[in-house]
Amino acid sequence: MALGDSLTAGLGLDAPAAYPALLQTRLTAEGFAYDVVNAGVSGDTSAGGLSRLDWALDGDVRVLIVALGGNDGLRALPPEELEQNLATIIEKAQARHITVILAGMEAPPNFGRDYIVKFHRVYPELATRYHVAFVPFLLEGVAGSETLNQRDGIHPTAEGAKIVANNIWTVLGPIVAAHP
Repeated sequence: MALGDSLTAGLGLDAPAAYPALLQTRLTAEGFAYDVVNAGVSGDTSAGGLSRLDWALDGDVRVLIVALGGNDGLRALPPEELEQNLATIIEKAQARHITVILAGMEAPPNFGRDYIVKFHRVYPELATRYHVAFVPFLLEGVAGSETLNQRDGIHPTAEGAKIVANNIWTVLGPIVAAHP
């Protein structure tokens, strides 16, 4: 289950080009019997992700990719709220014995250094506290690249989505290999 915002939903891309679909293609090609569900909703904040978590965890969910926070940062929502929402998501998933992968996000630079630092610290601190698999920055290798982002400078192109999928795969691959 990929729980996220427009980056997960694949805003501006054909559905097969969104990173969850790319993960599905790779899982299938490598012989893993997992079905990736794209639970990305454009514009979603961490609070929105939390509000639909029970729905997202229905069924036989074994791995939850949590890729939320970009819209929290764009709206300058308090990092403390981001932390609490993500912590609750992780706790609820772990209570169901679901492996969690937390994908980090960075805040835009226009809200000042203190905000950026507080926002950045949320992800590694949660990963350490809850012992979850961690992708430090979902958009590593993509953010800031004109050729890998759509005109808005925020959402990856199809080529950028491939890099995002690889960023997730570095953590997801070993997890599914250990639990085929």
